[in-house]
Amino acid sequence: MFSTTGHLFRVTTWGESHGPALGCTIDGCPAGMRLDVEAMQADMRRRRPGQSKLVTPRKEDDEVEILSGVFEGLTTGAPIQLVVWNRDVDSSKYLKWKDIYRPSHADYATEAKFGVRDWRGGGRASARETAARVAAGAVARQLLGERFGVEIVGWVEKVGALRAEVDPATVTRALVEAHPTRCPVPEVAAQMEALIQEVRADRDSIGGVVGCVVRGAVAGWGEPVFGKAEALLAGAMLSLPAAKGFESGAGFAGAEARGSALNDLFEPVESAAEEAPVGSRPPAVRTRTNHSGGIQGGITNGMPITMRVAFKPVATIPRAQATVDRRGAAAEILMTGRHDPCVVPRAVPLVEAMAALVLVDLALIQAARR
Repeated sequence: MFSTTGHLFRVTTWGESHGPALGCTIDGCPAGMRLDVEAMQADMRRRRPGQSKLVTPRKEDDEVEILSGVFEGLTTGAPIQLVVWNRDVDSSKYLKWKDIYRPSHADYATEAKFGVRDWRGGGRASARETAARVAAGAVARQLLGERFGVEIVGWVEKVGALRAEVDPATVTRALVEAHPTRCPVPEVAAQMEALIQEVRADRDSIGGVVGCVVRGAVAGWGEPVFGKAEALLAGAMLSLPAAKGFESGAGFAGAEARGSALNDLFEPVESAAEEAPVGSRPPAVRTRTNHSGGIQGGITNGMPITMRVAFKPVATIPRAQATVDRRGAAAEILMTGRHDPCVVPRAVPLVEAMAALVLVDLALIQAARR
């Protein structure tokens, strides 16, 4: 099982949905960074269950306990161990399903791979596992902000067919957090909320798209050819539970365009207009458009990094469905319990966390090169 990501900023997550705790070990965080624990908790609250009427009612405070790597508020350079204790676990709901494969869950595939599986809430396949990622991402986000001046903002762009037109240049976390859907366009947010409630009442689920922008990333991050920035971002995003699609910049819409319309034309930056000495690094430039999404040739170009991640509907729905049991015999399952009718509002901090983990690693790699 691959549970570690990163090269210089390495994160290993551990724990299961219905185990006693989840957590992560961060190895490679530089010493001397003042860790804002309240900012970390703010990110955890944005991910935790029970935060609004649109999400699962499971009640978890998701308070992070720091066991090592931080002293008197500063990172020491030692591995940082973070723990989140599970407080509201009820495995009894899953006992009757332990020998039945739930439709569109990881039950069958996990058992086929390992020969055993944790049937309590899905084990490592549960979205509960992402609590550890958000905790690690909060550390990465603070390091990116303090050392590199980077800001990451995610938002809900689509729920079902409802789409919000969001300007990546102006969207803020305050606008995103103003509504429980995390859609920063109020009129569309209200429509999304009504749709999610309608889906819940119909005993169903619905998917959507999370948009994300990274502002302040300098040119030069990314490691071609197998460590291209958008390739690592895509891998990180698609490792999230229920994630099924990734776009960078213009994404699939670019496949319908012509090069003359899609090319990002360079223009000088007035503050850096002086001719660079021969043999020095290129001068600061920008592009008139940003169809590339801030990444060209797998390397950041200094423009905002833009991406979108598609999430499928939650697989657990309170409707009778056909399936099979562990003997291969036909069976029927009616799943009940505490589940999100739409995962995308809680997926926003997950996308931000994974973007932070990828980019802080690439930033440290580039800094080490120099």
